[in-house]
Amino acid sequence: MDDLYDAHARERLVPEPPKRVLAPERTPFERDRARVVHAASSRRLAAKTQVVGPQSDDFVRNRLTHSLEVAQVARDLSRALNGGQPELADLAETAALAHDLGHPPFGHNGEEVLAVLAQDAGGFEGNAQTLRILTRLEAKTFDAAGESVGLNLTRATLDACTKYPWARSERPGPKFGVYGDDLPVFTWLRAGAHAQQRCVEAQIMDLADDVAYSVHDVEDGVVAGRIDLTALDVAAVGAAVRATYRPDLDDAQVAATLKELTAIGSWPLRGYDGTRRSLAALKNLTSDVIGRFCGAVQQATFEAAEGPFTRYRADLVVPEETLREMAVLKGVAAHYVMQTDDRRALMARQRELLAELVAALLDRDGAALDRQYAEDWAQAPDDAARLRVVVDQVASLTDASAVAWHARLIGER
Repeated sequence: MDDLYDAHARERLVPEPPKRVLAPERTPFERDRARVVHAASSRRLAAKTQVVGPQSDDFVRNRLTHSLEVAQVARDLSRALNGGQPELADLAETAALAHDLGHPPFGHNGEEVLAVLAQDAGGFEGNAQTLRILTRLEAKTFDAAGESVGLNLTRATLDACTKYPWARSERPGPKFGVYGDDLPVFTWLRAGAHAQQRCVEAQIMDLADDVAYSVHDVEDGVVAGRIDLTALDVAAVGAAVRATYRPDLDDAQVAATLKELTAIGSWPLRGYDGTRRSLAALKNLTSDVIGRFCGAVQQATFEAAEGPFTRYRADLVVPEETLREMAVLKGVAAHYVMQTDDRRALMARQRELLAELVAALLDRDGAALDRQYAEDWAQAPDDAARLRVVVDQVASLTDASAVAWHARLIGER
């Protein structure tokens, strides 16, 4: 392995001897990727909502398929930036595979309700929950004191997984990357980094997520019959863009951005009709848009620095045009899929369900928790710590299991 990633980057919280099961021996970052792939938390992503619920259609994406697609985008972009250098690609891919592990049932809707319910325990944030899973909740390695250190990933991999490298108290807003009781491992993994500075591997993961999110959610909406790319309401899309993604974009800018996107050669000239030819055209558009975004970022990054594009040696550069186009595509999905009346009603019921589930688990003093969380409850020193245990349990559930747990526990009353 070259000096782009030194012994400090490859260090694990608990030292491990190399394994010689396979020849040639895997690098530390290849081992990290394998651990994330085989984690139970990764398997659960298959039954967690992306945009449309995973049970609603065989075609639409769930959190697992989304993560796989983010990983592919991250790996390809990493290889393009560093001339095929494998360690960067391994790190970025692993971070992408892990980036949604902390998402609770019902996607961002579930995240928002748990953030409110967990205020007295330090809040809830999907990325902070991902760090907690990787370093504590996912069982693999224990330290000399008998405490779980999760998957015991390398420092560089954990840093790559940290989209928001700050605690809630350090920066205003809903996004943060670590809870108070996980600060010791956070301090360890961030050793040598400037405060709140993201490594380039985390930047690649974040961009890959944005690219996949903006493009694939529109694709799913088209196939679900909710979006007609030949008849977009500019004013409605603009309102959705400003409400959630880019408050600074007026209708004229949104219209101009949509004009740029619709000028792409593979943009459809007629509505989606479910035929094989129509599906192929949609997939070609998806590929072209992803290539457009990643190509623009690669060019801008090369123009800004010579590299190498690893750790803190350089930053990813995302052109304003690319940011604007991604925001507008997100606005298309938001207006036609996430903000419809039927979707709002469903989301309201989901929020109610999670709130009732958290309350029911707290009422039972740990008796209804899975064994590993029941042990955490028994060791919790105060009410805030016990609330965190319940939130950990609920966040681990899939959409279907959250519904089943609610039916079982509320039915007992």
